[in-house]
Amino acid sequence: MKVSDILRVKGGTLFTVAPDEPLSSALNVMSQHDGTLGNTRVRDVLDASPLVCSPHTELDDVRRMMLGRHARYMPVLADKTLMGVVSFYDVAKAVVDSQDFENRMLKAYIRDWPVESRDEQPSSPAN
Repeated sequence: MKVSDILRVKGGTLFTVAPDEPLSSALNVMSQHDGTLGNTRVRDVLDASPLVCSPHTELDDVRRMMLGRHARYMPVLADKTLMGVVSFYDVAKAVVDSQDFENRMLKAYIRDWPVESRDEQPSSPAN
């Protein structure tokens, strides 16, 4: 599973402001979309070298990177274009959903195992 799978589910709508904009501009944008911020400049709260991934990054790698840096969110870049942002919740949910699907498939495979194969006993060697 890749980050692109999460972005496909989340959608591609992003609301952004420039780094030199006052944080109140971000507040205005976020308040239009159910979010809030303070009165500081955006640049003052940005991470100068954020942890980023690409849409092709494996989720296990994203999970390790986020855990290693205690990151709750990770921007997804394709070349230098922001494709979206994934949260730790997004990653955890995708992993759990994937494991649930695999679990269901394995249970269905076991349940559909041919009856004669389950009931056959190995032949005992001749004495």
